Amino acid sequence: MIKKFLISVIILIPLIFGCSEKFDTNLLGNTQGTTNVHGDTVYVHLNPDWGGFNNPHAILIGKEPFIYVCDTDNDRIVMLNTAGTVLGTLSIKKPIAITQDYRLNLIVCAQIDSGDIAYSAVYKIDLFAVNHIIANATKRLILPRKVDIDLHPNCNYSAVAAFYDNSFYVARTGTNNNSIYDPDNAILKFQYVKPDSEVFLSTVNNVDALSSGLITANGINSMISFNKKNWDFIATFDKNVDNATAFKAQWFQYYDNGVTSGYRSAFNPSDGMAFVQPGRFGAPTGSCIDPSGNIFVADGDPGKDSVFKFSAYGDELQSFGGQGVFQKPAGVAFFDQTLYVLDSKLNVIRRFILSTDLGQ
Repeated sequence: MIKKFLISVIILIPLIFGCSEKFDTNLLGNTQGTTNVHGDTVYVHLNPDWGGFNNPHAILIGKEPFIYVCDTDNDRIVMLNTAGTVLGTLSIKKPIAITQDYRLNLIVCAQIDSGDIAYSAVYKIDLFAVNHIIANATKRLILPRKVDIDLHPNCNYSAVAAFYDNSFYVARTGTNNNSIYDPDNAILKFQYVKPDSEVFLSTVNNVDALSSGLITANGINSMISFNKKNWDFIATFDKNVDNATAFKAQWFQYYDNGVTSGYRSAFNPSDGMAFVQPGRFGAPTGSCIDPSGNIFVADGDPGKDSVFKFSAYGDELQSFGGQGVFQKPAGVAFFDQTLYVLDSKLNVIRRFILSTDLGQ
C-alpha cells in the first residue's frame, strides 16, 4: 500500500535561471536509471502557490530552465523563472499543449482564426532569436496547411513532443477515421531542417487510429519525450472519446530491429505493472519524467484528483492528492527535486518536494 501524505511548509527556492546558448545534446544519456525512495516519505507542499492563470492546460520546464504555462482562457503563454517571477507573456489563442526542442524553440498547440472559423493550430516560437524576451517572439504557423483544412477540417492538434534531434511529433484527433492511410487520429512526424523550417515526414507507423488498447492514437491529450537519445514518449488519453482506451497512460517505446521499426508498449499488462493496469487512471491530462526516469502522471478525474508516480520499471511509488490537495490537476513538471503541479480549476501552480530532499 502506498502511503499518501501532505505537509505544508514555507520554504525559499533559490533563483536558478539563465540562457546564454542553446542546449548541448551531448549532455543527454543513452540509458535510464531509477531511484526508489523507501519508508514514510512525505510530500511537502511549498508555499505560496503561484496564481494568475485562467483554466491553464499545460506546464513545461524548459531547458534553460524557465517555466512555461499554457494559460488557456487568458489566451497566452506565460514564462516564469524557477522563483515564480513572471518574465513575460506571449498572446496566442487557446494554447493547450507545449514542448521545447534543443534549439530552445517552443512548439505550441493552440488555435487560429480564419474568418468566423477557429481552427486548431500548431506554432513554433523562436525564443533564442529574441534573447528569450518572449513578448517579442514571432509565432510561425506550422499547422494547419491548406491540405489539412481540406482533408481534416474538424481535427484538433492535441499534444506535441520534441526529441533530441529536434524532430517533433504532433498528435491529431478527430472523428473521421475511415481512411486506412490518413485517419484523423494520428501522430504526425516533423523533421528539423534549419532554424526557420521543418518538413513533415509522415504519420508515425504501427499506431492504430481506433484501438482501445495499447499503442493507439485514439484520444491522445498529452505527450512528453524522454531526456534521452531516443524517440520514446509517454502519452495520456482523453476519457471522453469513443471506445476510449483502458490504458489511459502509455509508454511508447521505439524499436528498430533492422527489418522493421515502430512503437511497442514498454510494459506488458500481463506482467502486472501498475502503470499498465487497466482502468488505473480516470482522466489523465499530463505527465513528466524526472532525471531518474520516474514517471509522474496528473489525473484530474473527480474521483482521483491526484498525481501518480511510477518507477522506470512501471511500479507505483509515492502517489498523493485528493480534493483536499487538488481540484483538477492538469499538468505536471519536475526540476531540481521540485514537483510542479498545474491545477486548472484552482488556477495555480502548486509545488512539492519529498521530505527526504529537504535541506539538500
